[in-house]
Amino acid sequence: FDDCLSIQEAVPGSYIMLSVADNGIGMSSETISNLFEPFFTTKEKGKGTGLGLSTVYGIIKQNNGYIDVKSIPEKGSEFRLYLPECSAKIPELPAEHKKNSSSNAVILLVEDEPEILEITKIMLEHSGNTVLHAGSPAAAVKKAKEFHSRIDILLTDVVMPEMNGKELEEKVAEIHPEIKSLFMSGYTADIIAPHGIIGKNLNFIQKPFSIKDLTQKINSILNQNQQSL
Repeated sequence: FDDCLSIQEAVPGSYIMLSVADNGIGMSSETISNLFEPFFTTKEKGKGTGLGLSTVYGIIKQNNGYIDVKSIPEKGSEFRLYLPECSAKIPELPAEHKKNSSSNAVILLVEDEPEILEITKIMLEHSGNTVLHAGSPAAAVKKAKEFHSRIDILLTDVVMPEMNGKELEEKVAEIHPEIKSLFMSGYTADIIAPHGIIGKNLNFIQKPFSIKDLTQKINSILNQNQQSL
């Protein structure tokens, strides 16, 4: 804990620290102050969503951890990630809790940001799902055509190149009429509304999300399917 005393909100305890450093151009204090804000990016327009570090921040916070950033212009930057140490034996979960923490569905995951695609895939597989993953709408349609068994849920980003999530849903539904959709986005409602997602009682989850929130949302959709049978 002594190592993260500079973090005002840190709670005393034992932590595991992961350090990532570079010797690049560094960052100004103004950039650092906005670093974890959703949609903040120093890249040119169209080159970055500004969601990468905000997603990392969300994951660390959801696991009761902290991030410390130090940077010197023209010298480089260092990110230190602190996560609480877990040394105790993990207790056996009650049967009902196990049921709520797993999904066991076949999910077509579509996300054009490689880092978010990989993180979400890991979260889904951790919850017992079979994941077909694609980095673009075109790749997703191809996978849907090649997969001849049932696909339970299309989990797709809303704003993507080629076509948006709603347009992708329509194309995939032509191949798998039984599929249900869950849309995800880090954008605010006013930005994604023109893409046909808001106001139609559709399934939606806001980025960044925890594995618990994602699993609960998927289970809710699966339960809707069972009730309609």
